[in-house]
Amino acid sequence: MRARYAALGFTMTPVGKHPWGTSTALAMFDRCLLELMSIYDERLIDVSPAGDFRFGRLIRDHLAEREGISMQALNSDDAEGDAAIVAARGIRCQGTIEFGRDVTLPDGRQDRTATTLKILHEPEFPRLTNFICQQHRPELIYVPKWMDHPNGTTGICQVTMLAPPALQPRVRERLAGLYGAAAIREMPEGFAARTGNGHYVVGDRAFVERSYGALPQALVDAAPPFCLSIHVRTPDLDRVRPFLKAARATYREEAGKLILQPAEDYGNIFLVFDSAPFGEGA
Repeated sequence: MRARYAALGFTMTPVGKHPWGTSTALAMFDRCLLELMSIYDERLIDVSPAGDFRFGRLIRDHLAEREGISMQALNSDDAEGDAAIVAARGIRCQGTIEFGRDVTLPDGRQDRTATTLKILHEPEFPRLTNFICQQHRPELIYVPKWMDHPNGTTGICQVTMLAPPALQPRVRERLAGLYGAAAIREMPEGFAARTGNGHYVVGDRAFVERSYGALPQALVDAAPPFCLSIHVRTPDLDRVRPFLKAARATYREEAGKLILQPAEDYGNIFLVFDSAPFGEGA
């Protein structure tokens, strides 16, 4: 999967390892990232618990069920303060994980990150789980060479979530708890929540399939709500097209977006190169 994303023109970091048994490869942007994750040692999945939450176990269980977005990280410069803010809005923090992982920098130097996670698990809807993430050594994460993507992408500007109308009030409550009630924006077929990088967009299955195409079978049978698309900000779509051609990637184009299909090829994710992000220029 790492090679597949690299073929699309992303600069992918070397594979790293978390202490709880998950392996990771990143497409790094300024203060946000797209993270591919798998399991390198199932014996470690219960290491570093946060209350009743086990990071490695959640990833292992989700991958056993199906590929797709498992959690969303929330960038922070003050994990303690931000956890207090969302707690005051009714979102429970299960606990804190302090950890580091070894990294090999582009010049060959080896070092170790230092990271604080505040876990915001959602047991009823586990694929809406978040964690607040503060990097104490950001120079080991936001490395200029890793943030220089040949396809010209500069960040994540939208994540789309499927939620039937009956569950949308619960999702709205969750996103308002994370970002504040003023961040919610009504839409004719759902709603959106403004984040520091762009928006969550929430709609039902009909909205999702009109936007992206038919759901992969694994998502047809999946229990909602869950996130299923990642839009990457792309100032120049012409920089992307040669990579898609070389990778023999299929896509459809509409309204300044290249929508890759099928989603199964990218981990049950509709990956979108987006030159006209939602909520901008309106």
